[in-house]
Amino acid sequence: MNTLDPGPPVTRVIFAVDIEGSTKQNNMMKAGLRAAMYDMVEQSLRQAGIGEDHHEPWVDRGDSVLVLVRPVDEVPRTVFLSTVVPALEEMLEQHAAGDPGHRLRMRAVLHAGEVHIDRYGCFGEALDIAFRLLDAPMLKELFRSTETPLLLAVSDAIYQGVVRQGYDGIDAASFTQALQVEVASQLHRGWVRAKEPQQRHGGGGEGKVIDVNRRRLSRAVALAKRMQSA
Repeated sequence: MNTLDPGPPVTRVIFAVDIEGSTKQNNMMKAGLRAAMYDMVEQSLRQAGIGEDHHEPWVDRGDSVLVLVRPVDEVPRTVFLSTVVPALEEMLEQHAAGDPGHRLRMRAVLHAGEVHIDRYGCFGEALDIAFRLLDAPMLKELFRSTETPLLLAVSDAIYQGVVRQGYDGIDAASFTQALQVEVASQLHRGWVRAKEPQQRHGGGGEGKVIDVNRRRLSRAVALAKRMQSA
């Protein structure tokens, strides 16, 4: 098979979300979930100051969407964790409260790397890593173990370069190293973050956020690893 020179790659932040359980829905329900997904992702990006000039045309994947953001100073990678993800979580929580019969939950992934773009679309190892993390069986299993509306996986590159650096609005302690995927015969680690929906104590004024996710996630990770090694 002849090889083609794809030309030089471009650096992009890779952000993708996937609707949980959409294959169990009929087409009419899927249409509503897709519309809600697109609206929420667009609003969360706008809240972070990310507009059409900052990203490539979105890549539709049926029950998921891929956004490739160009590296510009006004859109540092930190804003995805400090603004985009929290905004998306809040909208998902509001959606669940307003329409509990049609709950919408998402898995998301954040990575960055070199991407090739041709007339057919986009490709490259960085995208393979991102989607292996997003579709990892362990991530799906962890999602089933929590009630969080959004479960985020980040690549090791994002964790090391952004999460653990102590930037404002990013809680490194909420991330757990839980994933390992193989791409091109290389192993790549992934880190998982999730926030439990807010619960309130009676008689406590504004109430208190009960974050039990780290305990649940740690137990689920330990169980999954034991099952894998068995």
